[in-house]
Amino acid sequence: MTPQIKALDHLVLTVASISETLQFYTEALGTKPRSFQVADGSIRWALHFGKQKINLHQQGEEFEPKAACPVPGSADLCFLTESALPVWKAHLEELGILIEDGPVSRTGATGSISSLYVRDPDGNLIEISVPAIGEKTA
Repeated sequence: MTPQIKALDHLVLTVASISETLQFYTEALGTKPRSFQVADGSIRWALHFGKQKINLHQQGEEFEPKAACPVPGSADLCFLTESALPVWKAHLEELGILIEDGPVSRTGATGSISSLYVRDPDGNLIEISVPAIGEKTA
């Protein structure tokens, strides 16, 4: 029998500026920034939300092991929310964040979703999604 993975614990974003990334994800998306110390004594930063986190690597100072080609702006991330998309739209517009697309219908991991698209400071595509009415996410 093939072993199976259960969930995503964290992912890593390589970024041009840790401080700009922390500000965007905290103010725009409501993540919780946390620093943590690793075995070698260095301090790293992560963005926490739900039971997941995004670890941040400063471009040019990535930690080993790392992706084969770590570059800012190469990610396309979809985040689920329980807040209505018009609430998100108003919030993002208040912060001066351009909405690239949406609301639009898409298909997520567990069914139909409705999404808004924005970009973070590195140009990563950020999708903010809610389940279609009557559907639940796992």
